[in-house]
Amino acid sequence: MAGALGLGLALASRPAHAQVANLNDAINKAGRQRMLSQRMGKAWLALAHKVQEPAARQVLEQSVALFERQLAELKSYAPNPTIRNTYGQLDAAWVSHKATLLTGTPALAGATAMLQADARVLALAHQGTVQYESASGKPVGHLVNVAGRQRMLSQRMAKFYLAAQLPVDAAVAAAEIAKARTEFIAATEVLRKAPEASDRIRQELLLADGQWVFFDAALQRMQAGGVAGSTARQVSEVFVASENLLSSMDRVTGLYAALAG
Repeated sequence: MAGALGLGLALASRPAHAQVANLNDAINKAGRQRMLSQRMGKAWLALAHKVQEPAARQVLEQSVALFERQLAELKSYAPNPTIRNTYGQLDAAWVSHKATLLTGTPALAGATAMLQADARVLALAHQGTVQYESASGKPVGHLVNVAGRQRMLSQRMAKFYLAAQLPVDAAVAAAEIAKARTEFIAATEVLRKAPEASDRIRQELLLADGQWVFFDAALQRMQAGGVAGSTARQVSEVFVASENLLSSMDRVTGLYAALAG
């Protein structure tokens, strides 16, 4: 699993494009901001758990840097005042959230504030993604959004798993995991059955299915064991499995974003 985790870390350290290439690229990057909001929260909670500490610290630091680079790109590319306004709001929310992520040592005492700040960032990042999809107005733009949202859901499920085990609002976390799981499964079928799906995309989705099996099994152990049922090893497994699933879904999103139509 460690080698596959390296793929997830590579996602955060990829070189940034000098600018957004086109609307599909904008939707992809805007959607990646949603994912990063949840991935940073997951990494922060892993540090609070004191599991996967070197990897979690690297994920957090690199995700913060990537979020900031893409935020600047998306603000600059914004094709209309509505989108520019959204990214202005996101910029302000990000300043606040960044402080919660990077100030002090991650611990139970700060978890609720971190989760509240991350929810605000996620909402605005999602709003921006939807607005970029609307600006595209093409079916493939919607598919880029759907595929990109799968990345976010992989990190959201892992984040709430780690929150429940800390524990922070365990009942709410369990409900959010169940909701995200249902949405993830349904969206996978949308992506698989889309007329625009190429053989390469379907092949990558099959690989993602394999990663989903491992990740879902780790999540289901929480359902079986309850809030106190997970060991540090199982928390670590969820962290790693979510990175692997993220890598697969990022490739799928990139393939959809590369389609012309």
